[in-house]
Amino acid sequence: MTEDIRAREGDWVEVECKLLDPADRSKNLPPETAEKPLMMWVKGFALGEAGMGEELTVETITGRRVSGALSAVNPGYYITYGPPIPELTHVGRDLRRQLAEWREREGGER
Repeated sequence: MTEDIRAREGDWVEVECKLLDPADRSKNLPPETAEKPLMMWVKGFALGEAGMGEELTVETITGRRVSGALSAVNPGYYITYGPPIPELTHVGRDLRRQLAEWREREGGER
């Protein structure tokens, strides 16, 4: 027997919200898109307890509060833009080093 998945206050969760019904969407969309509601998924910290599909309010990392149906507990990130480009992986580190060297030469923070 499996236990129902529930979110407890403070858990990292994802909620699903319907932004627009199909009738409210733009008329310039392809038919297969226009017939579906516009949905949004938001990750944040649970501000209460809920089971899967139940209404829950979350507080995002930026402090925004969003309510929706609980869709995941402890969700990960699955977006990928492909493998890193070797020529770009060091750019941020190198620029921070160069900026620190420049500040040291110029005599402090600016």
